[in-house]
Amino acid sequence: MKSTKAIYYKNLNDINIKEASVFLNNINNFEHIDTVNWPDAFPLKPDTKFIIARSDSAFFIHFVVNEKQIQALYVKDQDPVWQDSCVEFFCQIPCSPTYFNFEFNCIGTCLATERKSRTENVNPLPDTQMVKILRFASLGNSTFEEKKGNFDWTLTVQIPFSILNIDASNLPDMLKANFYKCGDGTSKPHYVSWNPIAVENPDFHRPEFFGELTL
Repeated sequence: MKSTKAIYYKNLNDINIKEASVFLNNINNFEHIDTVNWPDAFPLKPDTKFIIARSDSAFFIHFVVNEKQIQALYVKDQDPVWQDSCVEFFCQIPCSPTYFNFEFNCIGTCLATERKSRTENVNPLPDTQMVKILRFASLGNSTFEEKKGNFDWTLTVQIPFSILNIDASNLPDMLKANFYKCGDGTSKPHYVSWNPIAVENPDFHRPEFFGELTL
């Protein structure tokens, strides 16, 4: 099982999301999303890395991606962004019966829910919560059809602890978490994870395979 730490940076309390993107990009302490769990059917592994940090009140995740095709068809939150060029963060408070999934396409459109499993007790976050998830995408926020070539893009997101039902003044020592890169609806579907997933078919909704995120 992999583990990483959300390091506290005081200055993240005082800068905007675009400034946070620049700051995190320069830290150079990245984890790699590089586990190809289903190599026979889906061998593609876009170069994807991330860094997760925290302020007094939120997580900040900075994703850096290089891939040969990109797509962003969805611009409305809670649309099926996993069909686009997509990065994802799933997390669970230990002993909680539910977990959260945050899925972002390359222009920052977000799908976010709290759920028990892929199909059980799925509760999309309301608009009042979604607007609190701040994003800065290097590709902007306009949709586009699939492009092929060689593309570098970054996405920085800010997720308040309050959305995760975490008391900022009493943080848990650790969360269970996994990070993903996918693109179900692209010309070359792929399903890559940070922590390995030992199931037969692609399925990111497997909290039993989450790694550890210490605080």
